[in-house]
Amino acid sequence: MDKQYRIITFIILGITLVFLIQLFKLQVLNDTYKKKADENALREITEHPARGLVYDRNDSLLVYNDAAYDLMVVPNEIRDFDTADLCKKLDISKEELMNRIEKARYYSKMKPSIVAQQMSKANYGYLQEKLYKFPGFFVQNRTLRHYPKPIAAHILGYVGEVDQKILEEDQYYQMGDYIGISGIEKAYEQELRGTKGKRVVLVDVHNRVMGSYKNGEEDENSIQGLSLWSTIDMQLQEYGEKLMENKRGSIVAIEPATGEILCIVSTPTYDPNLLVGSARSKNYNALLQDTKRVPLFDRALQAMYPPGSTFKLANGLIALQEGIITPKTQYACGGGYNMGSHTVKCHAHPNFPDLIYGIATSCNTYFCRAYYNILSNRKKYKTIQEAYQAWKDYINTLGFGVKFDTDLPYETKGIIPSVEFFNKRYNNSWNGNSVVSMGIGQGEAAVTPIQMANFVAIIANRGYYFKPHVIRAIGNKDTPNDRYAEKIDCGFDKNHFDALIEGMEQAVLQGTARSVQIPGIKMLGKTGTAQNPHGKDHSVFVCIAPKEEPKIVVFCLVENGGFGATVAAPIASLITEFYLNREIKRNDLEKRIIEMSIL
Repeated sequence: MDKQYRIITFIILGITLVFLIQLFKLQVLNDTYKKKADENALREITEHPARGLVYDRNDSLLVYNDAAYDLMVVPNEIRDFDTADLCKKLDISKEELMNRIEKARYYSKMKPSIVAQQMSKANYGYLQEKLYKFPGFFVQNRTLRHYPKPIAAHILGYVGEVDQKILEEDQYYQMGDYIGISGIEKAYEQELRGTKGKRVVLVDVHNRVMGSYKNGEEDENSIQGLSLWSTIDMQLQEYGEKLMENKRGSIVAIEPATGEILCIVSTPTYDPNLLVGSARSKNYNALLQDTKRVPLFDRALQAMYPPGSTFKLANGLIALQEGIITPKTQYACGGGYNMGSHTVKCHAHPNFPDLIYGIATSCNTYFCRAYYNILSNRKKYKTIQEAYQAWKDYINTLGFGVKFDTDLPYETKGIIPSVEFFNKRYNNSWNGNSVVSMGIGQGEAAVTPIQMANFVAIIANRGYYFKPHVIRAIGNKDTPNDRYAEKIDCGFDKNHFDALIEGMEQAVLQGTARSVQIPGIKMLGKTGTAQNPHGKDHSVFVCIAPKEEPKIVVFCLVENGGFGATVAAPIASLITEFYLNREIKRNDLEKRIIEMSIL
C-alpha cells in the first residue's frame, strides 16, 4: 500500500511540476499573453516631429507649422460603435468610412492608421470628449505647413501622403505619414522631416487615455526637423509675382557671385496654402484640371523655349573662342542673311556692324554668318559633324542641353540636338545653312529659363558659375550649404567677355533696350523675341547690374508678349531696380506692367 501511495504521489507531483514549468514558460519566458494584455491597456502613440522651418535670405519666415489633428484607428481594437454619429462629425459617408477602415486593416490590424486627416479644432474637441463611444479610435497631434504670404509655391513645394512604393522602400514612414512631394519640401525631405518619437499611455475600458505608462520611462521625444535658410528674397519674389500677374511666363534672378537664386517666378501660379489641410486633394484636383492656366507647371525649370536673340551672346562667345571673329569683325547685313531662295530677315540698322554693335542692334545677319562660319571651319574640323559636335560641346559647357542637378526637383535639360539627329534628318548631307537658325536662337534649340539666367551669370563672372540653388544654410543660418560651393570654369578666354559686356551695355544705352534704362544704375541687357509657331512670339530679356561687380542677373520671358523690349525688358529692369534700390521710381512703367494682361 505504501508503495502504491508513493507511486501515486510521485505521479501527482510530476504532473504538478509539468504544470508549474508550463506556467513559468507562459507567464515569465513567453510574453505573448502579456503583450495581448498590454495592448488592451496600453497604446503607443507616434509623436510626429514638426517639420523644419524655411526662412528667406533676410530671416523672414516663408514656411512655418500649425497644429493639426488626425483621427487614428487600430482595427483589432474596434468594437461596435455609432457609425452614423462618427460619419456626421467627419462629414463622410458610411461607405467611405468603412473603406478607410478596411484599408487600415489591410495595412495592419495591430498598428494605427489614419482615418481622417487634419481635422478642425471643433471636431477634435468633440472627438476627444466622446472617444469612449468609438473603441479603437484615437486622436493624434500633427503639424501642418502654413505660408504667411501666398507666394513662391513652385519653389517651396508641398507635402502629401506617402504612397505604397515609399512605404516599401523607406521604413521611416508609415501609412498616413506625410512626405515632401515637390520643391524644397522634396529636395530637403531628409533634413526637414526630423525624427519621430513615441508616447506610451494607459487606456481604460472606455478608450480614454488615463496617463503615461511607467511615468514616461518608455517614451521617446520627437526631434524637430532642421530649419532651412533659403537664397530667396521674399520681397523680391512677391514683387516679381505681382509684375507677372495675368501673364504666362517666368522670371529667374541670380546673384552671379554665388549662384544663389534671388527669385524664381513661374506664372500662372497658386497660393501654396491651397495644398494644405483637409481640402488639399480637392484643391489639387482643381489646379490639375485648370488646363487653360496650368498653375502647377513650373515654367522656370520645366518649360522649354527657343532662346531667341539672347542666344546670340553664346554664339558670339563661341565664335571669339574659335577665332572665327574678333570684336572688330564686321559682316555686311543688307537687310538679311541670304541662303539662295530663303532669307533670314533683319531689321533696319547701319550695314556693317561689328560684334559689339551686332549685339546692341541684335543683328540677325551678323550671327547667322558667325554661326555658319563656326560650322564651316574646315581648317580645324574635317566635317560638318565634327564642327557641330565642337559647337555643341561649348554650348553644353555653358549649361544648355544639360541638367544642373540643382536643389529644385523636376528640372528639364532642354534640347540641343545631337549630330545623329541631323544626320538622320538630312540623310547625312547637311551644312551650316541647314541649321543656321540656331545661330539666332531659333530652329531646333530649346532652353529653360534657369539655364538662360545661369548663362548670363557666366557672362557677369567672365567665364565661371556656381550651380544655381535655393538653399544657402541648413540647421543654422551660419552653417552654409556647401553642396553648391564648387566654382565651375567654362574654359573660355576671360577677355572674350569684354566685347559681350560692352555690346550689352550699348544695347541699353542706344540699342534695342534703351527704353528700360534705370536712373543711377549701369545695367547691361539683351532683348530677344522667341518665335512661337502657336501664336504671338514670346518676349525675352536678360540683364546684368550693376556693370561693375554685378549683384544680380535676370532672365525674363513672357509668353505671347511680342518684342523683347515691349514686356520682358521692362519687367526685368523693374526687378533689378527693386532689388538694388528697394524702391521703384519709374511708377508709370510699373503701373503699365502691373495692369497689362496677356493671358
